[in-house]
Amino acid sequence: MRSQPLNTKRSPGSPPATAIFSTPAGIRTVNSPVRVKILSVLSARDLTFEEIVRLSGRAKSTVSVHLRGLEQDGIIGARTDPGDERKKIFSLKSHPLGNLTGGIAADDGEERAGRLVAGDDPFGFYRYLFRTIRVSLLAEGINIDPVLRGSGHRVGRTVAANLASNDLPVLLERLGTFWRKHNLGTLDVESLAPLTLRAYDCFECANLPQLGRPACAFDSGILDAVFSDHFKKPQQVDETACYAMGGDHCRFVITPR
Repeated sequence: MRSQPLNTKRSPGSPPATAIFSTPAGIRTVNSPVRVKILSVLSARDLTFEEIVRLSGRAKSTVSVHLRGLEQDGIIGARTDPGDERKKIFSLKSHPLGNLTGGIAADDGEERAGRLVAGDDPFGFYRYLFRTIRVSLLAEGINIDPVLRGSGHRVGRTVAANLASNDLPVLLERLGTFWRKHNLGTLDVESLAPLTLRAYDCFECANLPQLGRPACAFDSGILDAVFSDHFKKPQQVDETACYAMGGDHCRFVITPR
């Protein structure tokens, strides 16, 4: 699976995001804004040197230095362009694990946890555990969205095999039933062109703190796998609304990648 573009957005005055990668030689961190930008554009697709220069908005000499450093660290690789042996094509050879950002305030959920422990709602307690783990990581400034998305994609491959249909409306109906049956929320179709889904009472993010950014990486991974399988080509899933952004639903726009 092609990695999703890294989220490198940050608020004015905040420190640069530090990206975390898993390489064959171990974990590597990248905190140079130039390198983070280069990796962000490479996470979408393989690129030539000229394309990286254009997309990063940096001088050729600057890009060249950083590409060498990233290649030495084992984060990216390069191969000869089959159309022009004088040129190279660069690609990621590592997996993004997430990034380090400014931490959020971790709220005290002891009262709610006590009610769930004493009550008879195992799903509610599991949802609380999932939220607690994620909020605890965010409080330490650790964002694991790429890992969550990759995990969702693996689950989504199994979901796709079980819900498969050549008829898109049938697939959407089955997917909505699956979402409700497994307490993931309520999934509605907003439009078919582009294919846009709305999720209400979202399991992944409905009770997260306000993050100011989309937070449904796991759900996005599931939808990526399901619709990539259906359309027989990779799909891009963009979350354009989210409870974690202050909305009353989550919205996923699915388009060809």
